[in-house]
Amino acid sequence: MKRNLWVKIDPWNQEMVTTAIESGADAVWVPEGYADRVKALGRIVTIAPDGDLKPGEEVRCCTITSREDEPEILRLCQHHRVVLECPDWTVIPLENLIAQNASVVVPVTSIEEAETACGILEKGVDHLLIEAKTPQELRTILLRLRNTSETLSLQPAHIESIQSVGMGDRVCVDTCTLMHPGQGMLVGNSSAGLFLVHAETLQNPYVSPRPFRVNAGPVHAYTRLPGGKTAYLADLKAGDAILVVDACGNTEVAVVGRLKIERRPLMMVTARVEDRTFTTLLQNAETIRLTRPDGSAVSVVELQPQDTVLIHVETAGRHFGHAVSETIVET
Repeated sequence: MKRNLWVKIDPWNQEMVTTAIESGADAVWVPEGYADRVKALGRIVTIAPDGDLKPGEEVRCCTITSREDEPEILRLCQHHRVVLECPDWTVIPLENLIAQNASVVVPVTSIEEAETACGILEKGVDHLLIEAKTPQELRTILLRLRNTSETLSLQPAHIESIQSVGMGDRVCVDTCTLMHPGQGMLVGNSSAGLFLVHAETLQNPYVSPRPFRVNAGPVHAYTRLPGGKTAYLADLKAGDAILVVDACGNTEVAVVGRLKIERRPLMMVTARVEDRTFTTLLQNAETIRLTRPDGSAVSVVELQPQDTVLIHVETAGRHFGHAVSETIVET
């Protein structure tokens, strides 16, 4: 889940505002008369009487002291951003509201409070209002929350065959992240079996490394997104978030800078994990690589039957990118 992270800065402090912008905050709450000064420092939503969102209008503050307060809070959540004050900062009121799908903004003053709020009912709140004492503390909280990532299980799959299949439109995903050896994107013909396609981090005699790029596969292929979703490669666009994965299953979120879709010769790779067979299509070129269990890259033109590469295996099918438990057969 990508949470909205707001920062409250009162009294005005330019260094705190700059830190919020540079560390990935979604909005800053400042005193009246300072919204324009925020805009001069960077593009970000302002919460102020003269800002983009106005306290008392689009943003309402509520205090919850008992369950009797919940109906009014739920009603306000339908049309406003509701900042929820819990006088004794207990988790139970938040649990009750989250269980009823309420979207509330929760004030926090430390990374411990933020992580507690993010873990409630294994779902957490989707808005935080951070009130930090120093720029260093604010930067730590924002970066810790922004770098929260999932860990995926990857399994060794044994190559069964590699065959040329003709021409097709393939997608290079150029990200705003410099990837490292062992990192790439999960791509496959089926959402149930996604191959770890290695980023173009390696030197070769023909082209310079492009560590921001993954030559991912053809337009129809699935790729894994943050939050357990998938998307077709052709549907990605600049500004979208994709998932970068390493050989240990560690993930980080990267932003798409652009796509390059070009007609190229393709090859189909078939691999087996236990009794399940999975396939993916990749450009037939020496610079396109899959990932071995030790994190090293292997070019698709060097693959041989019985070689081992990494795959992320799932059991559920997908409907509009979301995992679903129903009968779905992909061949």
